[in-house]
Amino acid sequence: MNKVVRNIQLVAVVFILVGTVLAFGFEINEMYKAHRVTLADLLLMFIYIEVIGMIGVFWESKTIRITYPLLIAITALARLIILQDKDSASVNLIYQGASILLLAVAVFILKMRYSKKLGMDKRSEGEEA
Repeated sequence: MNKVVRNIQLVAVVFILVGTVLAFGFEINEMYKAHRVTLADLLLMFIYIEVIGMIGVFWESKTIRITYPLLIAITALARLIILQDKDSASVNLIYQGASILLLAVAVFILKMRYSKKLGMDKRSEGEEA
């Protein structure tokens, strides 16, 4: 049963990779047709690169490190803040900034939970959830 689940995970990761590469290609095609590269395009491409990097780490380690999706979420929220309309409600900026702070604290806690500075032993490689 464990092997079946593992194969399903690998197939799903391949679909995610193909979808991400296609989206990346479509984005490049749109920039080429428009003869223009905007900040929104570049920031979106960074998100695609992060997703591809996360897939690469998953493929090598066969585990998903929870910090990668959190970092992608931080990047996506930062993109939203950078690109949002100047006339939008200022309370939205506060909520989005607080969300980034909360995600950053979560990443910090996840990175520090097995730190020697805290007196905890690090788990074996690839065991991070």
